[in-house]
Amino acid sequence: MPPEMRVVSHTCSNTEIVCALGAQDRLVAVDADSDFPPDVVGRLPQLGRDLQFDVEAALALKPDLVLSSLTVPGHDRIVDAFTASGVPLVVCNPQSLDEVFDDIRRIAAALELGAAGERLIATMQQQMPLRTPAPDAPRVLVEWWPKPVIGAARRSWVHDLIERAGGRNALAGCDAPTQTLAAEAAPGTPVDVLAMSWCGVKVDKYRADVVLRREGWQDVAAVRRGRVVPISEEFLGRPGPRLVEGYRQLRAAIEGV
Repeated sequence: MPPEMRVVSHTCSNTEIVCALGAQDRLVAVDADSDFPPDVVGRLPQLGRDLQFDVEAALALKPDLVLSSLTVPGHDRIVDAFTASGVPLVVCNPQSLDEVFDDIRRIAAALELGAAGERLIATMQQQMPLRTPAPDAPRVLVEWWPKPVIGAARRSWVHDLIERAGGRNALAGCDAPTQTLAAEAAPGTPVDVLAMSWCGVKVDKYRADVVLRREGWQDVAAVRRGRVVPISEEFLGRPGPRLVEGYRQLRAAIEGV
């Protein structure tokens, strides 16, 4: 990788990928949600949250590469602005775990660190051993938001993580990245474990009582038996290296049933 390469990261998952590849010294700016690794992001300009990212300020830093994303509605406006500028750009929009690995490869290639990318992927795969779900494996709902309830459906890397950890995705019947459920009525599918992974909320602010007291959910197995667990969104919602920790916590929750 050329030592003078200057990289701007628009999303926290891309920031974490760059650092896991050992290229953190190439970062010249990140988004305001990038909080890991703290010793790296703490010294960098933070150019606003993902939907308010200051594209002009980023371009003023004369980056050789911008890493962006389409994982959140509204990101396309930021991506379009970077595309119009002509700056070299890598845009990630993974749905499956395999696509997360592919994005790591693309970022590594752009940084001229292809071998490091393959090592990172191999390490992640080794640390997330495949546990084939049994026919009666616990059904897991990963909840991105509590009201309305928004959960991870089949077209998501979380679906793959649940199955890899030996569980079954409670929302596997929905062929989309997410499914929205009413908080006032029980879901139309059984749920044995509910993992709170609320987007944009620190894990110490997750409140199991919000789930446990839902009137329409009192007959849901996860609620009835108190199987409601917090798993920080930084470990499940960021398609990058720390999905390994999300896998570990999912596996612990599944094995605890």
